[in-house]
Amino acid sequence: MESAEKAKVLVIDDEESMRDSCSMIIEKEGLSPETAENGEKGLEKIKEIKPDIALIDLKMPGIGGLEVLEKLKETDPTIIAVVITGYGTVESAVEAMKRGAYDFLQKPFTPEELRRIMRRGLERRKLIKETEKLRQEKKLMEENFITMVSHQLRSPLVAIQQYFEVMLAGMAGDVDAKQKGMIERARERLDNLLGLINDWLEMARMNRGLIADRLKPVELREMLQKLADFMRPLAEENQVRLEMSPGNGSAVAEADKETLEQVFSNLISNAIKYNRPQGSVRIDIHNEGSTFSVGISDTGIGIDKNHLPFIFDQFYRVNRKEGQKTKGTGLGLCIAKKIIEAHEGSIQVTSEPGKGSTFTVLIPKTEKK
Repeated sequence: MESAEKAKVLVIDDEESMRDSCSMIIEKEGLSPETAENGEKGLEKIKEIKPDIALIDLKMPGIGGLEVLEKLKETDPTIIAVVITGYGTVESAVEAMKRGAYDFLQKPFTPEELRRIMRRGLERRKLIKETEKLRQEKKLMEENFITMVSHQLRSPLVAIQQYFEVMLAGMAGDVDAKQKGMIERARERLDNLLGLINDWLEMARMNRGLIADRLKPVELREMLQKLADFMRPLAEENQVRLEMSPGNGSAVAEADKETLEQVFSNLISNAIKYNRPQGSVRIDIHNEGSTFSVGISDTGIGIDKNHLPFIFDQFYRVNRKEGQKTKGTGLGLCIAKKIIEAHEGSIQVTSEPGKGSTFTVLIPKTEKK
């Protein structure tokens, strides 16, 4: 076996005859045998030599096989653990497999049974290590791509944007009406492109699992009231009434305040912009057992039932009016969904064309300690 020539197999068993016989079979298979006479020395050997396969007797004095198995997985989860049991039942072996063992051998076993299980174990370890290598390479590629987009693509566009502002302000010389119109159109396209890049970067960061490490108790009612006050000028500009339902008591959720504010800001803004003149937007908070339910309801154009299954997809957009294109990247709701799911919550939508929509966000409460 060319791929297993240098593989190391560690036998942890308190019976000397078992260690010797296994070592002979392992060596004849072209592998490198190592032995340990008890669990304590077995754990020392695991840390020292990092074997490819560990054959672990379940019943040993001192540190037993199950404890060795658990500590082995802490040291290196790619090591293939095969447990050895000398009893007439397989209950103990099944328990070991629940704790992460790859397979088991029941005493007495034949040399061919040991060889067969080692071959399968080495193939399994090879697949695990290749998968981990691919995962690390993918992660590195994603990080490099995010860095490239952020610095090598976004930064020059921001610089161009600044040049446009200087030109439109007349600081680089006189600009006639025709030139000004062309620059303004170019700036608008550039703004859209930067918006797309910023949204994509935000979505990519959501995939990197950063939110879970930032969860803290957040007072939802207070946060939403501040957002409503901040959004009121936009509502007045669109002739929309924005109101928040009164509520008693605190509404403390386990959340990352920054990203959760981003979600609700997006939902409230959409509810205002997709509304009708003299329409309304209402924010409600309800206690739903282990979660809080936050509803953002509007009296706007609504969403056709054919569009509802896709509105959280990347780049999916619904036109505001017949024949009128909607501005935006189509990533806002996709990002919102990723953020809420990172909070172990959920986001849903119900809608009726011509009557309005309601987006409902469920956020877990802060656990009382």
